[in-house]
Amino acid sequence: MEGKVAVLGSADFVTPFSALGLDTFATESDSAAVQQQAASILKKKYTLVVVAENIARPARSVFDKTEKDATPCIVVVPF
Repeated sequence: MEGKVAVLGSADFVTPFSALGLDTFATESDSAAVQQQAASILKKKYTLVVVAENIARPARSVFDKTEKDATPCIVVVPF
């Protein structure tokens, strides 16, 4: 399977992923900023989205729209 990987979280969270060459989306923890970044990720058709646990709740309302789709696969990781 081929596809792009996006990483959504604070700057501290996404920096190591950026070093690996993944597309990173640093965001503040306020709901509006998180939802805007999440919507941007969905528009770009990523296959895998890694989300920091501390911002997963505000992003959920955006990502829930894709719950029944095969992609993107949303993975929440502790941070």
